Amino acid sequence: MTTAPAGLVAKTGDVPAPRMTKRQINEALTGLMMGIFVSILASTVVANALPRVISDLGGGQSVYTWVVTAELLAMTATVPLWGKLADLYNQKLLIQLSLGLFVVGSLLAGFAPNPEVLIASRVVQGIGAGGLTALVQVVMAAIIPPRELGRYSGIFGAVFATGTVAGPLIGGLLVDTEWLGWRWTFFFGVPFALLAIFLLQKTLKLPTLGRKVKVDYLGAFLIMSGVSMLLIWVTLAGNNFGWLSAWTAGLVTGGLVLIALALVVESRVSEPIIPLGIFRSRTVSLATIGSLLVGVAMFGSTVFLSQYFQLSLGKSPTEAGLLSLPMIFGLMVSSTIAGAMITKTGKWKMYLVAGAIIMIAGLGLLSTIGADTSLWVLGAEMAVLGVGVGLLMQNLVLAAQNDVPAHELGAATSVISFFRSLGGSVGVSVLGAILANRVTANMADSLGPAAAGAPGGGGHGAVPDLSTLPPELVTIIQNAYGDAIGDLFLVAVPFAVLTLLTVIFIKEVPLKTTSGLDRLAEEGNHTPAPSPMTH
Repeated sequence: MTTAPAGLVAKTGDVPAPRMTKRQINEALTGLMMGIFVSILASTVVANALPRVISDLGGGQSVYTWVVTAELLAMTATVPLWGKLADLYNQKLLIQLSLGLFVVGSLLAGFAPNPEVLIASRVVQGIGAGGLTALVQVVMAAIIPPRELGRYSGIFGAVFATGTVAGPLIGGLLVDTEWLGWRWTFFFGVPFALLAIFLLQKTLKLPTLGRKVKVDYLGAFLIMSGVSMLLIWVTLAGNNFGWLSAWTAGLVTGGLVLIALALVVESRVSEPIIPLGIFRSRTVSLATIGSLLVGVAMFGSTVFLSQYFQLSLGKSPTEAGLLSLPMIFGLMVSSTIAGAMITKTGKWKMYLVAGAIIMIAGLGLLSTIGADTSLWVLGAEMAVLGVGVGLLMQNLVLAAQNDVPAHELGAATSVISFFRSLGGSVGVSVLGAILANRVTANMADSLGPAAAGAPGGGGHGAVPDLSTLPPELVTIIQNAYGDAIGDLFLVAVPFAVLTLLTVIFIKEVPLKTTSGLDRLAEEGNHTPAPSPMTH
């Protein structure tokens, strides 16, 4: 494990920063939670609007996937850089910058005249969301001891659930309201982002690190370029070119070479974006792998539920939002209860294992869905998946934060978030390609290859508008999407099984009782020899 840089002291001006009181922490959390609420809204408020958005802008299934993937890709690629900046610069200003980028991206998306501008605006939103994803949890770890984080993680889970519940509902209502429309699903988050900036300015008081900063921009560029190249490959392969093709060879080779160069750079520079020494911790390494697998299993499968609700069950965007409630309720309840119990007992590994087992069960149950699935059965199966995810996500972050020195909290937190987002990006891309192929195959089985590829037939990745089609064709399309989306959950099951195997091998260690700022001050009072891994 790496050691603290010599002379590292958290200070504001020349006066050591005092520890925040419980009241100050609670006040600061209002802005932090508002920030994460905005980040969640960026994806959830448009989830049930996307079928209508893509149809209005003249896009197909590949555009649908890209609108989701563009934000995930930008968020994934930038999270490590945000995390490292959090270890070097004022974290409050960084969060406010992230929110500002979200505002710009939202306005661009709301005024988008075509799919290309919409995808570009989602990239800007994703960069902002990457900052919020990394920084909110970094700041929480800095001001709250790990033993107490469980309780606040419950609040985090409740806000996450509220944003995830409210987003699809609000998005559906906006789309179904004629004088507003889908563009307002992007405008809606802007006032919340501006309010979060104001609240953070008033309530969050953080020290500035008293040392000279140096950002590894070369490492950041290589990491973002390599990851982006691989994500572009998994997004386009199978649709724009074959999995075994010259394009595949070029993108995969280029991505791997850039990542290899990034590892060389990271092992040599004094301030690496991702300190390789943190992976000497078994807990951090396994939590990283677990987060990657959770991202694939959870994000990769559930992002297409809005298409299932609307294209297979024939529900409106508002009804689709209501149908997502069981999964979010399960997530909220499990994360809140587990957080309170972790704070009370200090035990956390049992919740990781239970969460993985329950997630396997939830995905297995959802793999049986189709166009004729009962809403009661569907709701119960989604609740099971929500409970499993709620027990896993935040507690993997907690385990990693508890196992690194304070001066690497930002890097460790961003690594976990990075790999979870990476898993989500890969999952959405790969499963999106599988969905497009399965729908086309199902349509061809019912209508024949020529009819399936006709306009409105749902072939070649086109997202159909059910309201314009004859009833007999609507039934065929609903069955095609129902069966295909059920298959996606079955594909996600092996990743959930691997998640279980990963968390079983995580060693449970007692949670620390001092905050990141307190530990940072303690580390700064020593002048340890620098680690060869980072200096």
